[in-house]
Amino acid sequence: QLQLVESGGGLVEPGGSLRLSCAASGFTLVVGWFRPAPGKEREGIACNNPSGGSTNYADSVKGRFTISRDSAKNTVYLQMNSLTPEDTAVYYCAASQHGIVRTQCRLSTEYRYWGQGTQVTVSS
Repeated sequence: QLQLVESGGGLVEPGGSLRLSCAASGFTLVVGWFRPAPGKEREGIACNNPSGGSTNYADSVKGRFTISRDSAKNTVYLQMNSLTPEDTAVYYCAASQHGIVRTQCRLSTEYRYWGQGTQVTVSS
């Protein structure tokens, strides 16, 4: 059973930055980051598929957040810059060991494995 562990959350002032990590216990192919959103259980905000080097971002984070991967460490990162109070949430990473079409990789239903979440609070 693949296990995912998020870390890196915390309290940051508006305009600040955080880097979240998602460490996997084994092989992952596609990894996504999610957070709760109004009307949705979880909103996919970024996903990464190393096959072809494709990434996909939600409009709400595009240009501010960057997803990256260190395959040697089985770890995926989410660099979050220019944070606002609206980014306050529990952030979850999810992983699939099978391919996901790039346009679908921000859908929570595409993922089998989930981490426990890490809290990000943006406040002055």
